[in-house]
Amino acid sequence: MTPTFVPPQQRAAWVHLQQLASQPLPHLRELLAGGHNARHASLQFEVAGLRLDASRQQVTPEVLAALLDLAQESGVLAQAQAQARGEHINLTEDRAALHVALRGSHMAQPPWGEHISDLVQAELERFLGAAERIRNGQWRGFRGRRITNVVNIGIGGSDLGPRMAVQALDAYCDPDVRVHFISNPDAWSLHSILRWLNPDQTIFVVQSKTFTTQETMTLAASVKRWLADHGLVSEAQQVPHLIAVTASPQISAGQGYAAENTFGFWDWVGGRYSVWSAIGLPLAIAIGPDRFREFLAGGHAMDKHFWRAAPARNMPLMMALLGVWNRNFLGCPTHLIAAYASRMFHFARFLQQLDMESNGKSTHVDGSPVEVATGPIVWGGLGIEGQHAYFQLLHQGQHRVPVDFIGVESEDTPLPLAAEHHRVALLNLHAQAQALALGRDAAATETELRAAGLGDAHIAEMLNHRTFRGNVPNSSLWLEALTPHTLGAMVALYEHKVFCQAALWGVHAYDQWGVELGKTMAKQMENP
Repeated sequence: MTPTFVPPQQRAAWVHLQQLASQPLPHLRELLAGGHNARHASLQFEVAGLRLDASRQQVTPEVLAALLDLAQESGVLAQAQAQARGEHINLTEDRAALHVALRGSHMAQPPWGEHISDLVQAELERFLGAAERIRNGQWRGFRGRRITNVVNIGIGGSDLGPRMAVQALDAYCDPDVRVHFISNPDAWSLHSILRWLNPDQTIFVVQSKTFTTQETMTLAASVKRWLADHGLVSEAQQVPHLIAVTASPQISAGQGYAAENTFGFWDWVGGRYSVWSAIGLPLAIAIGPDRFREFLAGGHAMDKHFWRAAPARNMPLMMALLGVWNRNFLGCPTHLIAAYASRMFHFARFLQQLDMESNGKSTHVDGSPVEVATGPIVWGGLGIEGQHAYFQLLHQGQHRVPVDFIGVESEDTPLPLAAEHHRVALLNLHAQAQALALGRDAAATETELRAAGLGDAHIAEMLNHRTFRGNVPNSSLWLEALTPHTLGAMVALYEHKVFCQAALWGVHAYDQWGVELGKTMAKQMENP
């Protein structure tokens, strides 16, 4: 029998957390004063080449205990097991949300069943085989030329995940086959790439779950016209230059995409969770099948941790609980992602869809209206650039903005002074994380101003301007190296974090009816 749904604000642990938040909490200066104490150790986590330092979150032992009680009372990990079994937890669309199976098809006795694993494994072999043929030159254009450029055409999950991963793993990319991405139907975004390409050596990967996505189909029609304008007019001439990735192969076949060049996935793969499937074909082409399997293995390593770790040591669950504490009890409506590795430029954009499309909801799983804040506004980019743009607001503005700092511990760039570049980048990460947490009180500011030779009058004038409140909660997520395995683990980490927060708030993470409304209205306006 399904237990009766209890809104989060009516759960005992939630009420307890509200009581704790209503009392004066220690400033982060006080919480961090003990250095590497027991509290510090309880907020350090290491999994699959990732290390999370959450010691700069404004939580006390009492808050942490109450958050774990909330997870238990909300049945978060039990819901995770239901997802892994392939139950139809995506109730409004009446299907499973089984992207975890895409990275665990090799498991013995998988919880989702052997049939699903066999389907996933078979399709994985198909699209990885295609990736290898493109990379080694076996896949030729109609006129017999080797493919040197791959253009991915897709939007949303068909773009953000593969684009993010290809850039992040640039160190592993094949320099002889360049991968490009086009998502925006604005003509200039297409022209800016096509004008540099030779059609005889270009292949297009058209990605759409339904193969009816307006933006993608508009772009696909233009690339077919471009091929035709360069002498590849007939369907037979265009076939070697076109790949379809879709859950609707009958529709792509009707548009001239050959069955052998069509790769599929299933309705239980949401777009923002699809980089693990054939949607990841551009990544597989860029880094190769073996590296792509490492990417899957990293995701699976995080899955196993999430399913098996005790709640207090469970990295995704703890990230989710800290996020709920900041969002619902400390009143922080936004969440910043600040990456200190330039290859992670697109990670914040990827997380925007993952988080906000999943948890931007106002209806509970039982259909009742939500009365608490749900998904935060996720934003960000590269931390170094942010320091010279919007970090002023973080330090002294009226908004309290929690931050995830993301850094890579090792350096692999083959430049003579790469180690110095790396030192400067990580020095800034450490400094910003500490400065946001500790700030600088009036006494410390006055001491600094006197040391600079300012007189009493000038100090009085400048004191408030140069004092920093601090107390900005932040975490640092460290990758031991930026590899396919650690990237896969990090993506899965955030997927599970988002899932846990949906369970805590009692919302469905896997539908996106707001997105569908916009699509429907566009069609209505086009065909009144």
